[in-house]
Amino acid sequence: MYAILRFAKHKGGPAKPLQKHHEREKEAYNSNPDIDINRSSNNYHIIKCEKSYYYEIQSRIENAKCKVRSDSVKFVDTFVGASPQFFKDKSDVEIREYFERAVNFLKERIGEENIFSAVVHLDEKTPHMHLCFVPLTQDKRLSAKDVLGNRVKMTKWQDDFFECMHSRWNEFERGEPAIETKRKHIPVRLFKQATSLNAQMEEIRNIMKDINVFNAGKKKTKVIQLLEKWYPKAISFNKSMEQLVKEKDVLMGEVKAAKKDLENMKKDFNKERSKQLELINKLRYTNEDLAQAYEANQEFIEFIPENLRRQLFNKFNENKQKQEWENEI
Repeated sequence: MYAILRFAKHKGGPAKPLQKHHEREKEAYNSNPDIDINRSSNNYHIIKCEKSYYYEIQSRIENAKCKVRSDSVKFVDTFVGASPQFFKDKSDVEIREYFERAVNFLKERIGEENIFSAVVHLDEKTPHMHLCFVPLTQDKRLSAKDVLGNRVKMTKWQDDFFECMHSRWNEFERGEPAIETKRKHIPVRLFKQATSLNAQMEEIRNIMKDINVFNAGKKKTKVIQLLEKWYPKAISFNKSMEQLVKEKDVLMGEVKAAKKDLENMKKDFNKERSKQLELINKLRYTNEDLAQAYEANQEFIEFIPENLRRQLFNKFNENKQKQEWENEI
């Protein structure tokens, strides 16, 4: 079982539609068939947005008086969840504890003052939470890069989140970091959109099959109405998929380049290793030669008669003392 923490960066445009989704302000959710609006009353806030998402975002940015570029990330939608089996035997109290623990974890790292909403959804198949915040640094700069970091720092985020949850629920295990697997998360909404679009296509096909001379006008009108709803969603879905394919191609290029770098590193390593081995062998042979020379010297010194050795030793000491004296002068 896994504890799940994901970040989605936004420039500001999706604030209103995300608010409608997170706060369940729509009457129907055709793009997400998992939502059961009859259970939406069970949803609850850990941090309630007092006004609109847009207002909360803009007011924090304006109060910080920070620079905002056209490509600046203005807010981050954080998804917190867990493997479905984790929630199966958990009480409502323990489920709430899980999400409150996650909120406290995020407060410590991104600043409580930057969070403007944290809502738990219980009206879908698996409980989860959406927490939204403005990525302001301690010195009041708008920088998602500094707050969230790069892929290496994101791995640290996942490690810390796992430790936080595992210390309370030891059934959690740490998944393989995406930086090692080169895996990129595919948004859950795309799977849900695909399911919804397929269902709508099937409905349209069935109506078209039933068209005959007697109901042609009525059925044709119905088909056109359904197609008018289906077509823009299909175009949006296709664009998202095209973007994913581009990202996948870029990622595969990075993987290919990384493999090539690794191969070059191995070649360089093998070359260096051969040089080191050669040097070690040379040193080993030199040491053996020196050892033999030392033993030979010792044997020869012992071969010299003792009285002559003493004379040589005394002469050596006299010369040594003389040299030291001259050096002092």
